[in-house]
Amino acid sequence: MIYLDYAAPTRLRREVLGYMLPYFTEEFGNPDSLHACGRRAAYALRTARDSIAELAGVSPSEVYFTSGGTEADNWAVRGIACDGARGGALLSPVEHAAVHVPAARFRSRSGMCSVGEDGVVSPDHVRDLLARDGGMSLVCVMAVNNETGCVQPVAELAEAAHACGAYFFSDCVQAACACDLKELAGCCDALSLSAHKLGGPKGVGALIVRKGVPLSPLIVGGEQERGLRGGTSNVAGAVGFACALRLAQQEREQFVRHTGSVRTLFEQRIADALGQEVRIDGARRSPNISHMTFARGGTAFLDVLDLNGIACSGGAACSAHSAAPSHVLMAMGRTAEEAGRGVRFSFGLQTTEREAEEAARTVIGCYRKFRRE
Repeated sequence: MIYLDYAAPTRLRREVLGYMLPYFTEEFGNPDSLHACGRRAAYALRTARDSIAELAGVSPSEVYFTSGGTEADNWAVRGIACDGARGGALLSPVEHAAVHVPAARFRSRSGMCSVGEDGVVSPDHVRDLLARDGGMSLVCVMAVNNETGCVQPVAELAEAAHACGAYFFSDCVQAACACDLKELAGCCDALSLSAHKLGGPKGVGALIVRKGVPLSPLIVGGEQERGLRGGTSNVAGAVGFACALRLAQQEREQFVRHTGSVRTLFEQRIADALGQEVRIDGARRSPNISHMTFARGGTAFLDVLDLNGIACSGGAACSAHSAAPSHVLMAMGRTAEEAGRGVRFSFGLQTTEREAEEAARTVIGCYRKFRRE
């Protein structure tokens, strides 16, 4: 199998596993316990939080651990924009469902901007919408789209939001390997992260919320996360997350060069062979994601690729079992039928040029056979 679905989960790095293992076995204490075992666990949790804060250039008190990106997104929308008397949220149409669905529960107090054919949100468009509707307290635009890899002008969008008195939240789950986290955190009022996108464990993430931004509790009944998210802390997960994030930020330039190189090779081989029968979607993209729309395709083509050893997806893994066409592609002006023919290939540091070449040959061969049938 050639794995080209790194935008879904990545493999847990051995270095990360090594840091985590003691907290499953010898150091299994609850960090809220007052005895020595609990104090050691509390120290590990505090050190992990400090590490993530340092990498993001924020205070440790601004880092909240969550169960992953989905929870962090939910918390940002519900906790900043949709609680009590606060205004609603202005969303981009290409956000993850973890942003759209909680906002939909407050439909009377949420709005939607638009994107161009390239999937990019215009800061001027956001500024105009906010000026017309002064009731929006939060603007939500993800840094890197999880389906197309489209990179948004986060700093300019945040500036537009701030100019109109709104906070700015960005889902940065797909951005942490390729983007400078300090730059992102420096312009956002809140952002979400997830460990399993960058070689860390599943089931842990973070919501970073800058000082002064109002945040309502997510889970009550416990004093964890400064009383805003109750529940026994996932010490092993937090330790692994901090290790993975540090490695990802240290290797960021290498990641950008390598994934960009293997993606270019992969795309060129397919484009040269298939010509007008394939379209590479998006312009300003993260180097590790390639989204292609084939002249013929759909779930049947994905099944063919799977049977021939290519692990890829039709979009977000979170919605892979849905029969609905991609809302991201439709927001970019595609028809429902076109949106159903999209395939996402994503690359990691482990992807070799040989794998990219072999995968491209397999995709070309599978498509030609699929087209004839």
